[in-house]
Amino acid sequence: MIPAQNSALGLATSQAQNPSIPSATLSDPRAEQAWLAAERLEATFLAEMLKSAGFGEQANSMSGSPGEDQFASFQRSAIADNMVKAGGIGLAEHFFKAMMEAQNDARTDS
Repeated sequence: MIPAQNSALGLATSQAQNPSIPSATLSDPRAEQAWLAAERLEATFLAEMLKSAGFGEQANSMSGSPGEDQFASFQRSAIADNMVKAGGIGLAEHFFKAMMEAQNDARTDS
C-alpha cells in the first residue's frame, strides 16, 4: 500500500510518517498544504545549493556522457528531498510561518 504523499516530492502527509510536520497542520488542510509547499521550497533550495557546490559534476571529460549531467540533477533532487525528510536545515519552518502569516493577513483584510 502506498501512503498518502505529495506526488511532486514524495513527502508523507501524516505526522507518524514524517514527524517534522507540526501537529497543528493535521487539523487544518490549508496548513498541511502550506507545510508541504514549505518543505518543497526547502528541497528546491537545497538542490540548488548542492548544484552550486559542484555535487554530481563530471570529474573530467572521460568520466561519462553528456546525459550524466541530466541524471546528476535527479540525484541532487533526491538527496535534497531526503535531507528535508530528515529534518532539513530549518528553512521549511520559516517558509511555513511566513505563509501562515500571509494567509492570516489576507483573512483579516477581507
